[in-house]
Amino acid sequence: MSASKALTSWEAEEWSRTRSGSKVNPTFEPDCLPQSLSPVKDEKKGSDKGIFLVNLNEMNQEVEEYEPYDNRVVDHPTTNIETLLHLLKGSLGTGILAMPHAFSNAGYVVGSIGTIVIGVLCSYCIHVLLDSCYVMCKRRKVPSMTYTAVAEAALSEGPDWCKACAPYAAHVVNVFLLIYQIGTCCVYVVFVSENIQYVLTQYFELNVTVVEVMLWILLPLVLINWVRDLKYLAPFSGFANVVTIVGFAIILYYLFREAPTLEGKAPAGKLANFPLFFGTVLFALEAIGVILPLENEMKTPKDFVGSFGVLNRAMITIIVLYVGMGLFGYLKYGDAAAGSITLNLPSDTELLASVVQGLLAFAIFITHGLACYVAIDIVWNEYIGTRLHNSSHRIIWEYVVRTSIVLITFGIAAAVPELDLFISLFGALCLSALGLAFPAIIQSCTYWYYVSDSERIRMMVKNVIVVLFGALGLVVGTWTSLDGIIRKFSAHHVLNATAAITEATILNDTLGVMP
Repeated sequence: MSASKALTSWEAEEWSRTRSGSKVNPTFEPDCLPQSLSPVKDEKKGSDKGIFLVNLNEMNQEVEEYEPYDNRVVDHPTTNIETLLHLLKGSLGTGILAMPHAFSNAGYVVGSIGTIVIGVLCSYCIHVLLDSCYVMCKRRKVPSMTYTAVAEAALSEGPDWCKACAPYAAHVVNVFLLIYQIGTCCVYVVFVSENIQYVLTQYFELNVTVVEVMLWILLPLVLINWVRDLKYLAPFSGFANVVTIVGFAIILYYLFREAPTLEGKAPAGKLANFPLFFGTVLFALEAIGVILPLENEMKTPKDFVGSFGVLNRAMITIIVLYVGMGLFGYLKYGDAAAGSITLNLPSDTELLASVVQGLLAFAIFITHGLACYVAIDIVWNEYIGTRLHNSSHRIIWEYVVRTSIVLITFGIAAAVPELDLFISLFGALCLSALGLAFPAIIQSCTYWYYVSDSERIRMMVKNVIVVLFGALGLVVGTWTSLDGIIRKFSAHHVLNATAAITEATILNDTLGVMP
């Protein structure tokens, strides 16, 4: 489930609430595990030798019992059903629309199995991060902690080499998150522009380029990101959610109005293309930045985890949705599946297809303002704004920062308007770290001195495997995506140069035969 998905109206209000409070990264509101996964031994349930249940008496420490949930103040708590719906609605974004193209890189068998495996791994790492947050909240006796705070706190309690890195942990997390959010906004700019351009060229037969459409929407993008209070965007976000659901229903109609076939479809793709599949699926499924604030706002947060908790039910549903969209989208369009399945719809002949593309372009346009808010919050509240408290031009500098971030996303998107490669690049580059490697490292440090030697070895073997998998995905996925971007960028310039030479040759020949 992509952390880049459209923020709902509830999430918009939560962003505003978080920003008005302490200046921390609002994407990572602290989250915790229920008592059943508490690191403190539950005397009623007896002993448990797992690494998630730690008897602190063995460390000869007397720790006053502290329950973060009992000390957490929530103005408008959400029910289990509301939280589940928020998670499911958040899964409908640019990531799921790219799944058919991801399957074209992996094949329908490898793609299906790979999506399930990656989905299970993402779910596991979310559980790991939630558990570590809960442990650190109990030790520090605070109701909640942010992702950046728990990373710094965990490393400060880990082995010596981790303690040396603790002061930089928050900045490292913020850098990866900032790159990811800017990348997500680039994906949104390309998605909106490509869909609008496709409708204009295919249905209205206008001769416009994607970059020209980007220039048209640049000023509206700047203006929507000048909105400082997200409550003003909440109504638009609610409407965008309705539009998105309608759009997906119509896409499903196009997928199943003719029976899918396996003819001409590969069960397994080329090994060289698998990193592109990995990055795209990780971009689509990973929700490390959306799930944490949702759990923090629940009326009964203990119900969030567990075998049949809200998180597992949501992730199972989301994995099924993504496998279904990827599989049947690939069986429908094969290797011709575009970076967004909306670009495969017959908008040149059917008005309904053009309507879907236009509606989803509008929905993602609204999402840009909400997603970019995270990047603005990190840059402004964490770094620049804190140094301008006494400046008389503070508000002007804030608008400069907001405008600059929009221009950066526009510039990157305009330079290489390749939706599929962008999605794979930022999924592999950032979410391999934020969603896989970092939670494993945080857990290792959290429990380093609180488990037996044998338990520490088992924990380290498991987490080293996760970290290596994340690192491999980061390096190989990023390299493959960048290589694809460079190749397309070079091919584009060669094509333009060839066209210019051909045009000049024709012009010279024409002038040469003139009397």
